[in-house]
Amino acid sequence: MKFNKIACVDYTKMNKEAITELQEYSEEEIIHPDDFPETDEEILERIGDAEVIFVSWKTQITKEIIQKCPNLKYIGMCCSLFDDASANVAVDYARENGITVTGIFDYGDPGVAEFVISELIMLIHGYAEKQWKDIPQELTDLKIGIIGLGVTGQLLADCLLPFGADLYYYSKSRKPNYEKKGVKYLKLNELLETVAVISIHLPKNLEILQQEHFEKFGVGKILINTSLGVPFDLDAFRNWIKSTSNFAIFDGDAKKDVPQEMQERKNVVIGKKSAGWTEKTQQRLSKKVLNNFKEYLQEK
Repeated sequence: MKFNKIACVDYTKMNKEAITELQEYSEEEIIHPDDFPETDEEILERIGDAEVIFVSWKTQITKEIIQKCPNLKYIGMCCSLFDDASANVAVDYARENGITVTGIFDYGDPGVAEFVISELIMLIHGYAEKQWKDIPQELTDLKIGIIGLGVTGQLLADCLLPFGADLYYYSKSRKPNYEKKGVKYLKLNELLETVAVISIHLPKNLEILQQEHFEKFGVGKILINTSLGVPFDLDAFRNWIKSTSNFAIFDGDAKKDVPQEMQERKNVVIGKKSAGWTEKTQQRLSKKVLNNFKEYLQEK
């Protein structure tokens, strides 16, 4: 089965092998941009009369864009698809109009967990230029709270348990198998009052922490966020990070969401790269995107 045109709307992070395989299904040459369109007009120009498009999490495919692309039959999201509210594609509208939308899961989690542990150890020991407390600390007995015990949160817990960290979690559903491992469930406010470190792993666009939560968390604490976007009120975070005894750790994707004056604070650590982006991540992403597309073809 071949389509007249398959288009990559932006830098999807698929590898060359995946693009080459997709080319077998397209009459036109597939252009895989290394950037991201800045306007709706540019998005529409890249889509053109394509029947199939692939897009990363960074580009919005809105209802209005879909309305102007009558040839669309399939949208392959090269990113996680939790629900329509957190998606960068108007999923419900697309499906209502006969367009198949697929997303992928569990492709970058190991690298994210490695980033969190690496940066946390660097900070609590003072191995780089910043140090959390006057005397270096260990993970042993350190009270760490994981907000969102999904795949990434579970992987992080599995990595931290051998170090003897005192682990707690808050999630929309209880995880009895992890409670048996010693990861203790607490309601959000109680968790914030109990732990010294929180690591947040939530879907995109989910804001969970407000001013009252930062007040509960208090001072002398560490906040780690590798979720897409900022899962907290920025003004509340701004007030909290003013305390020089508090520290925040972000991965490189946060540079577009965290205001510059916050990034420049001495108690804010921002990675130079996207957490979890490795060759293995790219391989998993490419394979899962291709598998989704092939399943669609089989169904058709």
